[in-house]
Amino acid sequence: MTLATSHFADDSAASRRLLPLWIGIGVYALLLVAGNGLLNDPDTLWQVTVGQWIIDHRAVPHTDVYSFTMQGQPWISTQWLAQVAYAISYALAGWAGPVVLAAAALAATFALYARFLGARLTESATLVFAAAALALMAPHMLARPHVLAMPVMVAWVGGLVAAADRRQAPSFWLLPLIALWANLHGGFVLGVALVAPLALDAVLNAPAQARLGLLARWAAFGLAALAMACITPYGWESLLASRKILSLGAALATITEWRPADFSSIGALELCLLFGFGLVLLRGITLPPIRILLLLGLTHMALNHDRNLEVLALLAPLILAAPLSRQIGAAAPAGQAKLSGTLVAGLALLLLAGTAAFASLHPLQPRAGISPEAAVAELKQLGLQRVFNDYDFGGYLIANGVAPFIDGRTELYGEQFVVDQNNAIRLKPPEKMFQMLDDYKIEATLLRTGDAVTKLLDHVDGWRKVYADDIAVIHLRDPAAVHSAAPRIVPQAR
Repeated sequence: MTLATSHFADDSAASRRLLPLWIGIGVYALLLVAGNGLLNDPDTLWQVTVGQWIIDHRAVPHTDVYSFTMQGQPWISTQWLAQVAYAISYALAGWAGPVVLAAAALAATFALYARFLGARLTESATLVFAAAALALMAPHMLARPHVLAMPVMVAWVGGLVAAADRRQAPSFWLLPLIALWANLHGGFVLGVALVAPLALDAVLNAPAQARLGLLARWAAFGLAALAMACITPYGWESLLASRKILSLGAALATITEWRPADFSSIGALELCLLFGFGLVLLRGITLPPIRILLLLGLTHMALNHDRNLEVLALLAPLILAAPLSRQIGAAAPAGQAKLSGTLVAGLALLLLAGTAAFASLHPLQPRAGISPEAAVAELKQLGLQRVFNDYDFGGYLIANGVAPFIDGRTELYGEQFVVDQNNAIRLKPPEKMFQMLDDYKIEATLLRTGDAVTKLLDHVDGWRKVYADDIAVIHLRDPAAVHSAAPRIVPQAR
């Protein structure tokens, strides 16, 4: 009996140590099967193009070189390193490259996430948090720069939280992570901002005699983190770029991922929040004041903008793990995971073979709805230079060497321009559309087939439909195009 119990305990400990690995592999396999879902965003197209431009020119952009409306205007890419990585992966394997790269980054994110939680919480609690994070993050799991920054974010914040839990200052070996994050994605500003509250949490919970020294060490780390975050081709400008995005005001409401949470129907966020409330009421869970403020802040961010759901999903459990472990049960000691070289090599070969086989049998490419291939080919034949396009077509136009009217670089175009374009497309009011067409000397329009403005142009004099398919319609400016005439009135004989 004793021998059997010992073997069971050993097997359980081994399973717990390997849980992050299995979660990472499971997430990778799931995302690889989802395949094209990771390419379901027009921004991916221009991100790859910008990355190739950086490689070709061995420089990062400082002005816009793509659109005709903002040509030459100041624009920087705080995501340059991720764009280069996507461009290289695309050059090596076509669209399978960005898919595999993004899937691998997300798998690494969940593996690190589960490793941190598994060291503090039970196996079942770790799995629940991982499942909740997967559900919350699903809409934003796309082959875009923020995904490549996610494992860095988890490692950075996990290191800060672990130091705060120990009532110690973070190791300076963490600092290269914030420099890497700053070159991958503009969200690194959040990573720098979290140093202060976590320092305060550590200091307030430390013995009184140790507080002053601990505060000094955290302050030194914070200043070093700020300096490391400026190690980018743009220096301190990278820190200011996020402020420009957040100051876009009404323009953010026109972009799906920047809209506030919608509770008109039950979704993953509502279920997770309700489950959390229920757990607090059932178990009487309490948290330290600073952790409460951090949780409320992350929740506010998620409610305010959908794109912050992954921030809540990944960072809130890291912040709550230690307090929760003291109240709902901690993980049993499992020691350090020991992976044999044979196991690692075998799994790596299996994943490589599976990836190659899947990619060969299931060609990966962006969805047709954001890739108006035939319509853009027609535009090139016409040799047009000033085309008013749908927002979602901007990425495809850039990728195919056609200067767009607008694309996903919202911070470049600014609040008023984006709002005006959105209102014009929606005919709010109808004259706004024709005013923009005249103001920007538009030669043609490239709009969605089902849009009301597309149907309207079919009946407006001076515009002629020259191409149409299930995705897009092209209307050409043509003064000779007449679609209506005043009715002839014949006086009746009396």
